[in-house]
Amino acid sequence: MTHSSIPLPADVASPGDLSGLLGRHDYLADEALSTAAFLALRMRRPLFLEGEAGVGKTELAKALARILDVPLIRLQCYEGIDSAQALYDWDFPRQLLHLRAAEAAGVTDVSTLESELYDRRFLVARPLLRALETSVEDRPAVLLVDEIDRADDEFEAFLLEVLSDFTISIPELGTITAATPPLVVVTSNRTREVHDALKRRCLYHWLEHPGFDREVAILRRRLPAVTERLARDVAGATQRLRGDSYDLLKPPGVAESLDWAEALAALGARRLDPDLAAATLGAVLKYREDQARVLDAGLAALLNGSGAAAGG
Repeated sequence: MTHSSIPLPADVASPGDLSGLLGRHDYLADEALSTAAFLALRMRRPLFLEGEAGVGKTELAKALARILDVPLIRLQCYEGIDSAQALYDWDFPRQLLHLRAAEAAGVTDVSTLESELYDRRFLVARPLLRALETSVEDRPAVLLVDEIDRADDEFEAFLLEVLSDFTISIPELGTITAATPPLVVVTSNRTREVHDALKRRCLYHWLEHPGFDREVAILRRRLPAVTERLARDVAGATQRLRGDSYDLLKPPGVAESLDWAEALAALGARRLDPDLAAATLGAVLKYREDQARVLDAGLAALLNGSGAAAGG
């Protein structure tokens, strides 16, 4: 089954136009990512984003929802998630209250009680069902399936089935099919390999950490209070922390560099020095072992010429 492309604002006719619109919504995308997102919208195909944590995968889905002015519906995956937690569930406490009220009113017809208990009003819609029901013609919701690599193989196979036809069968109520498919963004931090079948269903893009200049631009755009010098210091130091010389358990992503810059700005810093770095290291490094490794190597080495060296 084929579907028309998702309507974009009139001034978005190319990946470059989409990149500019994303920028106006505080998301600075490079050409490759803008092209992948543009094609996902034009071809109405799920977009599979893979990369290290904190590179902006989830934020892209949020930015696309803002651009399209449609709801963002997020399905956060985790170990042990099953179809009931993603699709729907029955509100058993409300059903029980209804049953007791019916009994108190003298209702004894079993078939009538059963049909009332499995009425739509007692159905709790989980993210996948909400996405199908929320998406209407010309205004499809954005469905974010976040961190699919945390779920198990069975859930991955189930998700593939749903994405194939955007139809959900509820035995007590019948079949629900999306009037128009949502825009689906699937993310993975690659803690395990996701099966090829799911990737083949999607357009695939690997997100790298941004280069120095783009990271400075992101910091300045998202945190206007941060000075140019502080943004360059933070971006340079963060870029070094991602390098092989530190071999960190969890290298910082853009999310952590934003946290670090925001923490420093909250302290009134206009540039980064060893004392401030030591006091705020927990904003950028979230493992004790990583902090110890950086402190043992010396903060002066981390900060020395960070802007020029990283900017290359």
